Amino acid sequence: MGWHQELMVGFDLETTGTNPAESRIVTAAVVELKAGETLGHRTWIADPGVPIPADAVAVHGITDERAAADGRPADEVAGAVADVLTSYWLSGVPVVAYNAVFDLSLLSAELRRHGLPSLSERLGGAEPGPVIDPYTIDRRADRYRRGKRNLEAVCTEYGVVLESAHDALADALAAVRLAHAIADRHPKIAILGPAELHRRQTEWYAEWAADFQTFLRGKGDAGAVVDGVWPLRES
Repeated sequence: MGWHQELMVGFDLETTGTNPAESRIVTAAVVELKAGETLGHRTWIADPGVPIPADAVAVHGITDERAAADGRPADEVAGAVADVLTSYWLSGVPVVAYNAVFDLSLLSAELRRHGLPSLSERLGGAEPGPVIDPYTIDRRADRYRRGKRNLEAVCTEYGVVLESAHDALADALAAVRLAHAIADRHPKIAILGPAELHRRQTEWYAEWAADFQTFLRGKGDAGAVVDGVWPLRES
């Protein structure tokens, strides 16, 4: 039985923007699945402490008024999410996040912003993991497929139902189901243990970044730099 049949935890954030170093958490979700069955979930709404831009509201639907009325303080949410994720990692349970480097880097930035212990500090100095990122895995497993690689497009490719895009719980659930579907289609991925798969993704992401940087420079952007660090950037 492969890793995709064991307990996995989906994780997603909806935020104020697209820059993980500067954006803030608006909603967060963690959902448990085993062998495709949902076991439970937790969700949070945060008051980010800054205005939520209109373009972000158009994506996830959370207004300043809703965040102020229903949200918990941003530091409480960041700390609670970090506690939940690290409790799973300490138990050896993989955390699944689509484009994990965005969500984990943003969470890390929020912890720093509020003077809270980092993910690594909460893990006794260990690096966060294992992480399973369907975005990184699919890009490696089916690298020449044309078309978009956002969550909606890749769910369509693998026949995964995405019930409500840009809802944190729906996206977290879809990410786990997508990881399961990718493993079903690609047995060489399924046979890897979570720790080995984490290590491979680190390599695959770095290789993709180097190739993409070369491509951009070849197109005339001589100063293009594509960060190859995965799954977490500290700055």
